[in-house]
Amino acid sequence: MLTITQDLHDQIVEHARRDHPDEACGVIAGPAGTGRPERFIPMLNAARSPTFYEFDSADLLKLYRELDDRDEDPVIIYHSHTATEAYPSRTDITYANEPGAHYVLVSTADTDGAGPFQFRSYRIVEGEVTEEDVQVV
Repeated sequence: MLTITQDLHDQIVEHARRDHPDEACGVIAGPAGTGRPERFIPMLNAARSPTFYEFDSADLLKLYRELDDRDEDPVIIYHSHTATEAYPSRTDITYANEPGAHYVLVSTADTDGAGPFQFRSYRIVEGEVTEEDVQVV
């Protein structure tokens, strides 16, 4: 189960709403080894696409150096889907390379960016997708 604060949930949804019709993406970091999401890190979708997201390689390198310096893990890796439901695509599954992370998807499809939005979380390990409950506290 993913437990996330209302504030972090709302920041992810707001980022998805703001970037619509392009996909939004980012990371929620937390203290290493705790699995606790604490720090919101919105990223730029380098693809600037309504159907695909891509972290800029320089931004990603900077992020991982910062996580290492702060002794943090990427607890949540999130992005939005603007035309489909909040379920990982084949591309999402292929690029999921953090087996300890929660992969959060927010769907802004059929909302024109106004909401309400689907907010779902998955574990993706070696290509296997498992949906998990989300508890907002």
